[in-house]
Amino acid sequence: MNHETLDKEFEEAVERINNYTEPFPADFLLRLYAYYKRATNNYDRPGSSRPIINAFKTNALFQIKNITPEEAKRMYIELVNNYFLYRK
Repeated sequence: MNHETLDKEFEEAVERINNYTEPFPADFLLRLYAYYKRATNNYDRPGSSRPIINAFKTNALFQIKNITPEEAKRMYIELVNNYFLYRK
């Protein structure tokens, strides 16, 4: 998959998640968060007002620290596609 195709599929997956109105499982959200932050090279600290949430987010980021942004995009897309495929 070329860079432009990957970017387009990633943007579509992000939009799909943002447009979905039902609640997601917490572990799913943490993986999405980590892959998104890595895919977009966003190194801002987690901004929750609850320290436990920040700890979980930091841990999720730590677990994927060795993947490239392109790998993070692919994993994000796969996670989203699998969620909507198997959620029924």
